[in-house]
Amino acid sequence: MQWMKAIDGYIQALKPASITPVMLQRMFSFIDLTSLNENDTEENIISLFEKANTTYGHVAAVCIYPRFIRLAVAQFANTPVKVATVVNFPHGSSSLESVLLEINQALEDGVQEIDMVFPYERYLAGERDYAHHFISASRAACGVSATLKVILETGALNDPAIIADASYEAMIAGADFVKTSTGKIAQGATLEAAAVMLLVIKHISAQLKRTVGLKVSGGIRSISQAVQYIQLAEQIMGAEWVMPHTFRIGASQLVNEILGK
Repeated sequence: MQWMKAIDGYIQALKPASITPVMLQRMFSFIDLTSLNENDTEENIISLFEKANTTYGHVAAVCIYPRFIRLAVAQFANTPVKVATVVNFPHGSSSLESVLLEINQALEDGVQEIDMVFPYERYLAGERDYAHHFISASRAACGVSATLKVILETGALNDPAIIADASYEAMIAGADFVKTSTGKIAQGATLEAAAVMLLVIKHISAQLKRTVGLKVSGGIRSISQAVQYIQLAEQIMGAEWVMPHTFRIGASQLVNEILGK
């Protein structure tokens, strides 16, 4: 297919880049600093928070489980760092009613961004109307105060055409961002999946008359990996589009590598 050739072309055009302090500072500003481990404690979450503001500037957001929202809100009050949490996570199989309760509680606790897992198994089973309603109801629950990032779990969707269709569906239903992965299954982000999602964003932006962003997450641990995703987004969307309000990298180990430079 023609669009698959275009994707291959974008990926093949990626080149190694010189790592400079300016580049690292820019990369740092895209990061959603993340810890989503079942055994997370207040102690290790506070240690995570210490990496959010550094000599490279500040990350875009911290992303933690709902039980740590209030801790994060207190930590980052009156700072540019957003507080994000996850719902319907990680399997995307909770009922809509329970997800709406999760969202409402997170908003009461002060969260600013919601990363919600797309009900991908039901979507793959053909329940597309259900998936659309799931997202639109969640978007309505977020109101004007919270950004909704829809995690497609592209490793489970697997096929580029299905990833494209799911991306389109999520955006039409109200997603503010589409996100590659939970990081909880074997296949995380890939350049191919990210390219598909970016092309759908580019195609649909005029129709939606609003901005939709991309968050890449799942297995992005090195500076060289992150550079490739930034370059890919710049190729498809333009360098001016690649800003924290439209482009994020979900990571934890990446921050450690940057801070080690």
